[in-house]
Amino acid sequence: MSLVRTERDGPLATITIDSPPLNLFERKLFGELQAAVEEMYADPPRCLLIQAEGKVVSGGVNVEEFKGLAPAQGSRLWTDLLELIERVEALPFPVLFASHGLTLTAAFELSLACDLIIASESAQFGLVEIVVGLTPSMGGPQRLAERAGSGRARQLVMTGGLFDAATLEHWNVVNEVVPDDELRARAHELATTLANGPTKAHAMTKRVLQSYVEGGVPAADRTVRRDAAELFATEDLQEAVETFLKEGPGRARFKGR
Repeated sequence: MSLVRTERDGPLATITIDSPPLNLFERKLFGELQAAVEEMYADPPRCLLIQAEGKVVSGGVNVEEFKGLAPAQGSRLWTDLLELIERVEALPFPVLFASHGLTLTAAFELSLACDLIIASESAQFGLVEIVVGLTPSMGGPQRLAERAGSGRARQLVMTGGLFDAATLEHWNVVNEVVPDDELRARAHELATTLANGPTKAHAMTKRVLQSYVEGGVPAADRTVRRDAAELFATEDLQEAVETFLKEGPGRARFKGR
């Protein structure tokens, strides 16, 4: 049985994790996630929505995966898992993560690799690796620090606590919180809006912000000077400018080219 499925709705792609009852992350699920992400590179949509079925996004990682691992084996495992995170981050279009119920450990770290996180009011997030003597190793601490600061990252990781969606929205980790019964509809609405936007411009935004993460404002400025003018060659910009001048703002229909 497949644990991850991929669906297409025009320019929008959706990856859904469905491994009941707790959507625990283990090798088969990781492998299917990796394959689903690579499919996004082979046949790019204009936006990707990542979500999960069931009562929770994920109860965490299947701890059996860690039993008996030596440091060298652990190093190879972390390398593989971080590669998945980096591949999600590098997708050249917006990636939205929808969270409901518990979103623990690997699932939380996966969400932090996405551009936007939308959560239901009852969603809870946690990096609880301390219960087995680990620190999160799929990029969670550093990506939390990017969004919320190193102090909050230390708090989440070192306490191993659960944090609600409203708190994480206040800390700039979660972008939007909605009522539980509106999450699916709102996530699809937002993802569809992004999918119908200027895809090349969104990709450039991601490049500029990644430069900022790696080297601060000077690095981001260098990326703008070097790369951002490429957008003048896109069909979307050229047609949107013409539409703006003839019909006013908000009338353009972007094609992602």
